[in-house]
Amino acid sequence: MDQQEQKERVRAVYGDIAVKGGREDKQGCCCSSSQPDARSRRIGYSDEEVGAAPDGANLGLGCGNPQGLAAIREGDVVLDLGSGAGFDCFLAGKATGPSGKVIGVDMTHEMLARARANADKVNATNVEFRLGEIEHLPVADASVDVVISNCVINLSPDKAQVFKEAFRVLKPGGRLVISDIVNLEPLPERLARDEQLLCHCVAGAVSPAENQDWLSRAGFKDVMIEVKPESRDVIKDWAPGSGVERYVVSAMITATRPACCCR
Repeated sequence: MDQQEQKERVRAVYGDIAVKGGREDKQGCCCSSSQPDARSRRIGYSDEEVGAAPDGANLGLGCGNPQGLAAIREGDVVLDLGSGAGFDCFLAGKATGPSGKVIGVDMTHEMLARARANADKVNATNVEFRLGEIEHLPVADASVDVVISNCVINLSPDKAQVFKEAFRVLKPGGRLVISDIVNLEPLPERLARDEQLLCHCVAGAVSPAENQDWLSRAGFKDVMIEVKPESRDVIKDWAPGSGVERYVVSAMITATRPACCCR
């Protein structure tokens, strides 16, 4: 697939998940789950966090809990890349309080509709959702304190551009906190060419070193990538019998935009 075909495939799969509410089927992906609350607890969310979002916001998506490590403060402006039905956005919104703001960006119309309906349920006036691609964010320069993302950047065909955009929208001194999938060994060709594994958050994963290089080239400093070997227990359920857990793991990736005006 070329880059546009890859985006359209991902858009279709996640649109289907939004409509079906996360119920797994043969065309689903790693992130869809018939038990989203249990799945979220397995990847690092507390009982309190799972219960804090409106019904329908948690689709069991993700591979970690980025907002839990983002040290979000009251009054912060937070941006979620690939916000889905809004689960992390609503949790971040509680941390920013009414003086802050959370912006979720997603390229899938069905996810946006679901997220906005969820916001209406709880009158979340400090949370908004925008249509857009994470490679070309509909967000102003230097307007965001924290960028978060949960198992989305691995789906992008141009990850270097995603990191450039994250740098652009962050204020000087702003921080990036993402949970994503990285590969520790190159995928065998049979897995790398598997179109279904692209939406299983596996085939698009790259190494920690590549992520480090792209983040540094974008201008980020203090880059830290912490791999989570224990995540293999969750990943092996994404494509049972394929052995993908031998090659990819979840990682927490953090970085900061320098506080000065220059890089």
